[in-house]
Amino acid sequence: MTVVLELTNVTRVHGRGPTQVHALGGVDLAVREGELVAVMGPSGSGKSTLLNVAGGLDSATSGRVLVAGRDVTAMNARRRAEVRRRDVGYVFQDLNLIPALTALENVALPLELDGVAVRTARASALAALEAVGLDVAPGRFPEDLSGGQQQRVAIARALVGPRRLVLADEPTGALDSVTGEAVLRLLRDRVDSGAAGLLVTHDARYAAWADRTIHLRDGVVTGTDAGGRVADPLGEPADLMEWEA
Repeated sequence: MTVVLELTNVTRVHGRGPTQVHALGGVDLAVREGELVAVMGPSGSGKSTLLNVAGGLDSATSGRVLVAGRDVTAMNARRRAEVRRRDVGYVFQDLNLIPALTALENVALPLELDGVAVRTARASALAALEAVGLDVAPGRFPEDLSGGQQQRVAIARALVGPRRLVLADEPTGALDSVTGEAVLRLLRDRVDSGAAGLLVTHDARYAAWADRTIHLRDGVVTGTDAGGRVADPLGEPADLMEWEA
């Protein structure tokens, strides 16, 4: 299988002198198409930093980060933004929906910024919202949506278009267990269709959806659990339209 994300001896250092913090210390990681990798570790272990560096939202201090074969560490900010729009879907821990845009506009925005015609982008966005089971009008604004509905909009935005890499930072943190499992099922389905996925989670139930789990502590990979994937912890797939709001 093709390697979609590759980190080679990646470090990330914040600050200088006595206040210097080593958020990542020589991380090596490869994630292939069709593979979901979970990242676990205590608070402050570098999990979110790892995702930010992998997705080009933050720059590595040293080492190489390749996304779909392209070295993002050698790119300027504009080119990294292009890679994020075209190849990377990101589910942020705090969702990062734009309050002034409707649910449909939030999901369509990455495509429109990449030059896709508005009508085409919004048709793709509507299909993505339907896939995640949004049960309210797509023209509603984030403040008019429940937490679960906002989460579905964020998932749809990460999955819309031909994203080769999906990064999810605690995507189930504010959700009940049933809705959380449905979110993981969506991520698993996208990965099974050919994307690569990297999931930060503190919950072993959700890590069980992954093909393997890496453990971080103080910015260093301390171990890997292989073969922890479960096909569907709830048994038969649930109808996504029946998610709790």
